[in-house]
Amino acid sequence: MTSKTSHSPKQSRRSKAGKSVSTASGHPTAQPANGGRHAQIDVDADEFAFGRSAIGGPQSEVERHDRVGGETALANDADPLHQHTGQHWSDLDWPVVIWIGLIHAAALVAPFFFSWSGLAICVVLSWATGSLGVCLGYHRLLTHGSFSTTRAVKMFYAWMGGVSGEGSALHWVANHRKHHAFSDIEGDPHTPYDGGVWSHILWMFPRRDAAELDAHCRRWAPDLYKDPGILFLHKTFLLWHVVIGAALLFAGAAIYDWRTGVSWLLWGLAVRMVYVFHVTWFVNSATHIWGYRNYETNDNSRNLWWVGLLAFGEGWHNNHHAFQRMAKHGHRWWEFDTTYWMILVMEKLGLAWNVVKTPRGGRTTVA
Repeated sequence: MTSKTSHSPKQSRRSKAGKSVSTASGHPTAQPANGGRHAQIDVDADEFAFGRSAIGGPQSEVERHDRVGGETALANDADPLHQHTGQHWSDLDWPVVIWIGLIHAAALVAPFFFSWSGLAICVVLSWATGSLGVCLGYHRLLTHGSFSTTRAVKMFYAWMGGVSGEGSALHWVANHRKHHAFSDIEGDPHTPYDGGVWSHILWMFPRRDAAELDAHCRRWAPDLYKDPGILFLHKTFLLWHVVIGAALLFAGAAIYDWRTGVSWLLWGLAVRMVYVFHVTWFVNSATHIWGYRNYETNDNSRNLWWVGLLAFGEGWHNNHHAFQRMAKHGHRWWEFDTTYWMILVMEKLGLAWNVVKTPRGGRTTVA
C-alpha cells in the first residue's frame, strides 16, 4: 500500500539556470549544465517494451543533467512541503494515510509492552521482510532481474515483500521502474527536488483513481500484471498482515501470557514495519541528497554509508543507478551488501542462477 503510485508535482523540474527540463510535448528531457542539446527520453523505445525502465543501466541516450554541487544543497533547496505540492492536500488517499498512521501509532505504544522475545522477533522479521522481501525480492529480482530463480522462490519473495507493508509487488515494482526511467527529472515519483520529506513519505499520500493506477501498472510492470500469482498477492495484501498479527498475538499468549502476545504483535508487526519503512524510504530521499559518488550518472544518486548499513546494502545507491541490473550494490571493499551475500548463498544452493555479477550497460566513469 505504501508504494502506491504518485506522480511528481506537475511543475517542471528546474536546472541551476532556472530553465525547464520538460518539453512542450510533455516528455521529460535532461538539461545539460553546459547548455548543450536536450536529449529526450523515449518511453516508447524498445528498451521500455516490457516496462523495464532501462534496467540495463543509466539512460545512456540522455545527456547528464545538472546535479547540485554540494552534498547538502538539495536538502536546503526549499521547504520540505515544497509549495507546488499544495495542490494535492485537498485530495488525499486516506487508506494509505490511515495505514501508515496506524502502524506508526502502534509502534509508539510498543515500548510499554517491551519484551526481549518481542525484540528478537522484530530483528528477525526486519531482516526477513526488509532484506529478503523488499531488497532481494521486490528490488533485485522482480524489478531488475539481477538473477534467475524458480517460480516457487519468486512467489515466496513476492509474498515476503508484501508482508513488509510497503505495498504489493505490482505497485512497488511499477513505481521503482518509473523512478529509474525519470530519475530526478520530471516524472520521477519521489525525487528530493520536490522536497526531502516529499521524497521520503509525502509522495505516497495524494490520491490516484483506480483507472490511473491500473494504467500505471500496465505500463511499468506488464510482466507482473499478467502473473496470476502476483495479482493474488496484490488483492490479498492486507489479509496477510491480519493473519501474521493474529499469529503473533495468539502464539505469544499461548506460550507465555497475553501481555507477551501483545508485545509480539507490537514489536513483530508495528515496530518492525516502521523500521523497514524508513530505512528503505531513505534510499528514495537521503541517498539522492547526501553521500559520495563512485560513478557519473544521469541523476543525483549517491552512496550513503549509514543507509547502506541500515537498509541491508541498498544505500550504495549511486553504484546501483550506474549498473542497475548488477546484483551486487557494494562495489568497494567497505560497501557491505548483506542482501548480495544472500544471493550468493542462494547461488551455492542452486536456488539462483544467471546472477549479474559484472557491470552491464552502465557508465564506468569515476566521479
